[in-house]
Amino acid sequence: MTSLLVPAGLRPWVAGIDVATAEDAAEDAAEDSAESPAEGRPVADVPDHATTLLLRTDERALVFMGPRTRAAYHLAPPGRSCVRIRMRPGRAQALLGRPVSGLADRVLPLGELPGLDLDLLAADPVAALGAALADRPEPSRRLDEAARLLAGSTIGETASRLGIGERRLHVLFTDGTGLSPKHFARIERVRAVLAAGTGRWADIAASAGYYDQSHMTGEFRRFMGVPPAAFAAGARPAATPCTA
Repeated sequence: MTSLLVPAGLRPWVAGIDVATAEDAAEDAAEDSAESPAEGRPVADVPDHATTLLLRTDERALVFMGPRTRAAYHLAPPGRSCVRIRMRPGRAQALLGRPVSGLADRVLPLGELPGLDLDLLAADPVAALGAALADRPEPSRRLDEAARLLAGSTIGETASRLGIGERRLHVLFTDGTGLSPKHFARIERVRAVLAAGTGRWADIAASAGYYDQSHMTGEFRRFMGVPPAAFAAGARPAATPCTA
């Protein structure tokens, strides 16, 4: 998997672009052949509050993947190529022309997206997205600001600082991300623990915004299936064949 640099013109829309090729999968399979089953190599898809646009380049299949509320452990099929575009909060709503509420843990086949050239997306994702988004007005950044504030505040404090009510904040998140503010914040905390890697767990818990280490351990287990120390040590749930 290769991460592409997101140019300044796309940053208001896109959080990240990854490209995986059949050659990548073959190399990974060769490196892991002693441990990996023939069905593919184990992959952990961690919880994510973002909506992702994914193109399976070998099939020219375009899908929107809604927020993932639990970790999934599967075997990556060998030889599959894809382009994965992780959207910023609220941007998928603007691309689809509809709220993304109800898309959590779902995959929405698109077939095509107006203005987006799938052949160009497979060959040059940055150029394809730049052309597709060039004439679109930039969506409001209120949801970005709400997400930033929520990372270090309560729901009530976030709503107050934005000058809106808690009910309006809830609608803003569910329409723009498919998650409630509370669920969005819980996933953000788990992702902060994952990004921290290893270290003193009490310190990681504090920096990620948990009350204490016990709070972090319980919530991490609910989202990831195992405690953080077990996950870091590679003791993870068994991977199953990917069906999506």
